[in-house]
Amino acid sequence: MRDRTGDGAYLDIAMADNMFPFMYWALGEGQATGAWPGSGDGLVTGGSCRYRLYRTADDRLVAAAPLEQKFWLSFVEAIGLEEDLRDDRANPAATLARVAEIIGSQPSHHWRAVFEKADCCCSIVSTLDDALQDPHFRARGLFDGVIVNETGAELVALPTPIAPSMRDTQAPRPAPRLGEHNDTLGDRGEPPADPS
Repeated sequence: MRDRTGDGAYLDIAMADNMFPFMYWALGEGQATGAWPGSGDGLVTGGSCRYRLYRTADDRLVAAAPLEQKFWLSFVEAIGLEEDLRDDRANPAATLARVAEIIGSQPSHHWRAVFEKADCCCSIVSTLDDALQDPHFRARGLFDGVIVNETGAELVALPTPIAPSMRDTQAPRPAPRLGEHNDTLGDRGEPPADPS
């Protein structure tokens, strides 16, 4: 805008405001039907065996989202769900229980290999450690920033979505030790008033 008109703009981006786009389904369903979905009972909030998290044998999570019929059929085929449970409308609770049992019977590496071959909208939920090692994030330099603790150990700094050209490029330095600057700061963490 500044380049086009010469006027700047005030950006007001509240974290809470940005949660509502993630609730598109619940907002639409509630307004359209008058029945607001509760936690864990909506179609895309865990109320369906087609869209939920399933725990694996090694305590990882499968994020399953085979909502559309073609993805559901691929999913049930990939996991080996019995024919009599594949119509999840007939007995949703039984289908859900059996899918959870099947997923829970194998470790995440088994399901990762299965889902890589099946077109079924399922994946293993990554841990934070997985994210730190992910080639995509590494290539983007998301975790290149470091901080240094008082022992000199380097830790990954929290990534910020700011263009690299606008980031601080100072060499990492240790954070101050607890109380290190107490003699130069007043009671409220501000420099003491100049007595003159």
